Amino acid sequence: MNELPDLPIIDVVGDLRAALADHGRAVITAPPGAGKSTVLPLALLGEPWLPPTGRIVMLEPRRLATRATARRMAHLTRTAVGELIGYQTRDERRIGPATRIEVVTEGVLTRRLQGDPSLPGVDLVIFDEVHERNLTTDLGLALLLDAAPLAPDRRVVAMSATADTAVFADVLATAAGPAPVVTSSGRTFPVDIRWRPRQRRDRLDPAVVTAVGHALRHDDGDVLVFLPGIAEIRRVAEQLAPVVGADVDVRLLAGALSADEQDRALAPSPPGRRRVVLATDIAETSLTVEGVRIVVDSGVARAPRFDTGTGMTRLTTVSISRDSAEQRAGRAGRTEPGVAYRLWSRIEHGARPAHRPPEILQVELAGLVLELAAWGAADLAWVDPPPARAVAAATDLLQSLGALADDGSITTVGRRMVELPVHPRLAHMIATGRDGLSCVVAALVEERDILRGRLDDVPADLSLRVGVVTGRTGDDRADRRAVARIRERAADLARRAGIAFDLDRIDGDRAGLTLLAGFPDRLAGRRRRGQFQLRTGAGAWVRPDDSLADVPFLVAADVDGHRSSARIRLGAALDSSELVAVLDGVVEDRRLEWDGDELVLRVERRLGALRLGEERRRPDAGDETTAALVQRVRATRLTSLPWTDAARQLQARVALLREHEGGRWPDLTDATLIATLDDWLVHHLVGATGAADIARLDVGRLLRAALPWPLGREVDARAPASWIRPDGRPVSIDYTGERPTVSVRVQNVFGVAEHPTVAGGRVPLTFELLSPADRPIQVTADLPGFWAGSWAAVRKEMAGRYPKHRWPAHPG
Repeated sequence: MNELPDLPIIDVVGDLRAALADHGRAVITAPPGAGKSTVLPLALLGEPWLPPTGRIVMLEPRRLATRATARRMAHLTRTAVGELIGYQTRDERRIGPATRIEVVTEGVLTRRLQGDPSLPGVDLVIFDEVHERNLTTDLGLALLLDAAPLAPDRRVVAMSATADTAVFADVLATAAGPAPVVTSSGRTFPVDIRWRPRQRRDRLDPAVVTAVGHALRHDDGDVLVFLPGIAEIRRVAEQLAPVVGADVDVRLLAGALSADEQDRALAPSPPGRRRVVLATDIAETSLTVEGVRIVVDSGVARAPRFDTGTGMTRLTTVSISRDSAEQRAGRAGRTEPGVAYRLWSRIEHGARPAHRPPEILQVELAGLVLELAAWGAADLAWVDPPPARAVAAATDLLQSLGALADDGSITTVGRRMVELPVHPRLAHMIATGRDGLSCVVAALVEERDILRGRLDDVPADLSLRVGVVTGRTGDDRADRRAVARIRERAADLARRAGIAFDLDRIDGDRAGLTLLAGFPDRLAGRRRRGQFQLRTGAGAWVRPDDSLADVPFLVAADVDGHRSSARIRLGAALDSSELVAVLDGVVEDRRLEWDGDELVLRVERRLGALRLGEERRRPDAGDETTAALVQRVRATRLTSLPWTDAARQLQARVALLREHEGGRWPDLTDATLIATLDDWLVHHLVGATGAADIARLDVGRLLRAALPWPLGREVDARAPASWIRPDGRPVSIDYTGERPTVSVRVQNVFGVAEHPTVAGGRVPLTFELLSPADRPIQVTADLPGFWAGSWAAVRKEMAGRYPKHRWPAHPG
């Protein structure tokens, strides 16, 4: 083998060799550019524990890094890719019989483990960039460790670009203790951090363009720009065109681009020219972008997030962690001092999390749960265990797809699904559809949209895209390279599933039915033009001018994840006859509910939770209606009853008698009436159908009816509603205050010598005595005492004010 390059990682190769010889497992931490991905595997090829035919398998989290790393090691060993060094991704395999180091994407390792957990011939497995905490990395590591007893001599290494290695040392622990941690400090040059915070109202693209222009004018070297996604990369590239000079090449670097475009971005600039590389976080680690001395960091990245309320995973633009920012800035100091422009403030930087959150805690876990069911073991060693709620949601989905049985075991369909390198939804479409259409639909859903343009200018109709892929439909918005990738991907899926693939025999009109097999929970029915209701109950929409706006049913494959009203970015139409053929029948749901002050019967027809139609009408009389009316009275705490003053007075009269005469009088307080509605109100609402019937109730009569016989008659005698004046005219008694009270002109009580009482003489009436102008002059519960006492002074005052009235000295 040729001499290894003098990179910083060489200094710790001896420590790693000792760790693997003594412990069998190790954790490596080294900054980007230290050479850990390309030098360490080569340095370990001659170890005594590695047989002459033994192989090293190294996992990379991205396809681009997988190819680039293998090519770099092949270059260092002056061999062709596929000889000593090979690689395998989901779509490409370049491994020969003499290959000793295989660089593979994470999913490839999972498939190999599921096929044979012993991994025959593999003596060392290296997990690169474990700090990125990808879901497939965590799964592959957990499965490998679970299978360790089958190959006790196999070595395992976890490599990280950050110092957060303790958790991996613990996971890789053996009986001898945690795995040794080998640290390489690297040989980076100082990087000048310059803060250029953009305001929240400032758009990202212009801020990046301004920063790049400034850097090109004031700093030397090539520029590496970190942006969240391909859309932002293309927009910034377009805006940079008139800004950069003729000697500057703008290159794009993202996983969605072709291999040729990626290679051009990684290639050094020709002499006399500068380069601006617009990249996603794919350039944060693993890859080496030669010539970079300037980094412009937007500070954001696209990351998958799982919304448990909607059951949807969506890519969300999030602020990067501090360790990610440090790795990005380090790209400027690989060969000489550099500069990094950060488009956020130093204060904001300090508030950001130290490390990126593990993907296993953020995303939808259907694929993981299916893999675990196929593996057959539940108690695995996780860096972070999958959240129980996300596992439960994934299990529900897989059971609805028929991939898991009720007890969680994998089914025959699930076994076929786990072999397909797509999400379980798409795998179920292929495994059950068994035709070329299911493969094309799966590829269209999985890959980036083949129709280019603004979201508002591109229809959501999947069948249109199927037509473009099969060649039956032309569309000027179609990206020819993207269409070619879809055809290749669909053909590859068909090959893996053992399906004959012929584009000429694919009927795009059946796309909706095919899509339904993978997205049964995304079935939607039209509410009105462009507005739909998903089977889960959530709302969804397309633009009113979209070709799907008026279809009665559709399946939404791609929605934006908005909780209350998701935009359908990709879907396919269905008709009712197709639904009847593949789904259970319509269920009629009848519910009584209040619409304002009116009780209505709502009759909904549903397919699952999907509302197909609704009728609202006045309910029929019956027990359910009566119960709803009684519940209304209970919920309003009796305020919906037509209370009159007389009814409230009767309630207070009975309360007075209960207080002074004991328990023979019932408790008619509001609290008790509410608690006993079934006893005193229900039978009065039999035959009622709405609020109008409640409004016609005579509450006073109902309260009297609630009094046991003969108290209904005694109440008037013992707590009369009125007091009779000496002239024979009644005056109402108010029982609702602290004491029963009569408000009356003092002249109308002339002649009352004995004070009136109620409750069998136990409670004297309180008299509020009024002047001829009805103004209060005295309150007394002892008229004889009043006549004998303060009446003289009151009489004198009244005679002065009202001389025309009679004011006797002894009115009693």
